[in-house]
Amino acid sequence: MLHLEFMTDLGARVTVDVESADKLLDVQRHYGRLGWTSGEIPTGGYQFPLDNEADFDWTLIGARRWTNPEGEEMVIHRGHAYRRRELEAVDSRKMKLPAAVKFSRGAKSTDPEHVREKSDGEFEYVTLAIFRGGKRQERYAIPGNRAQGAPQPAARPAPAPRPSPRPAAAQIEEETPF
Repeated sequence: MLHLEFMTDLGARVTVDVESADKLLDVQRHYGRLGWTSGEIPTGGYQFPLDNEADFDWTLIGARRWTNPEGEEMVIHRGHAYRRRELEAVDSRKMKLPAAVKFSRGAKSTDPEHVREKSDGEFEYVTLAIFRGGKRQERYAIPGNRAQGAPQPAARPAPAPRPSPRPAAAQIEEETPF
């Protein structure tokens, strides 16, 4: 039996038992949909393959995609909004880095030192995730989504009719609070 610790969206710590390692990502997705997180953002942010960026399942880390009123793609995680930034490849004598997509935000005085990164000048930022190089990992993709570059159906079927609203007492706990 594995034990996974989550921090709820209201700050409570909850330990969940997981039957086996093959169920771990399913449990993370389940509680991540509620905005619950497990662990802290690592130094430099989470690292994922670039090919996973288009259909990355943000619920794995308790986050969700969002488009702000100006049309910018962002990710909301623990109440912070991270902007999507495309980084060009670097090829110099000192450094060689492939192109990347990064989700980051300006640092705040309350951010721990180990997650703050300096940019040109005095500005500091915090990276949530960076997608660079590597081989695609299907386990990080939204379940049921097609892989990037796979043919998509020409037309989507009409959405199923929405069920009538239920009384508040009958709401399901799994519904996303945001």
